[in-house]
Amino acid sequence: MIYQFKGYTPVVHESSFVHPLAAVTGNVIIGKNCYIGPGAAIRGDWGQIILEDGVNVQENCTVHMFPGKSITLKESVHVGHGAIIHGANLGRNCLIGMNTVIMDDAEIGDECIIGAMAFVKAETIIPKRSLVVGNPAKVIKEVSDEMIAWKTKGTQLYQQLPQECHDTLKEVEPLRKVPKDNMLQQDVYQTLRDFMKK
Repeated sequence: MIYQFKGYTPVVHESSFVHPLAAVTGNVIIGKNCYIGPGAAIRGDWGQIILEDGVNVQENCTVHMFPGKSITLKESVHVGHGAIIHGANLGRNCLIGMNTVIMDDAEIGDECIIGAMAFVKAETIIPKRSLVVGNPAKVIKEVSDEMIAWKTKGTQLYQQLPQECHDTLKEVEPLRKVPKDNMLQQDVYQTLRDFMKK
């Protein structure tokens, strides 16, 4: 659902996809080829939120901030299921792991990978290409070229997903039996461990 708030109407590029079960409110600008999953809440009621081209905000994520703040998720940011971004800026081509919390005025550098369930405290500055884990979060090493290649490939799948949703997603009644020709989806992406074994 897309909601106007106090005269601010979200701007969503036509190539992007906002799931009908997501909520985008107020002063939100969503660029090209972005994917917003079901259950995501992007609340630009108190400040502006910019999602640059190719960003994905997956299922059950929250993006919000304190009054008067504005934040940007830069190009190709990948926000995993259940993450909370509260008043933080995310650098280009970052991966934010599932159920991570990033607090106010934190700055995440370009091409960082923040591990699942990390807690990034308010005002934390994370240098570019950092691998970050833990609660509280800490940098444990530099992101390698192989790791960022893996991340980028995964994000590219999400950048294709908006068009696929526009083309094929529709509300239907469920089937009552599994069809005889039911096939599994293709294996087009691997875990980081399997990717690094190549």
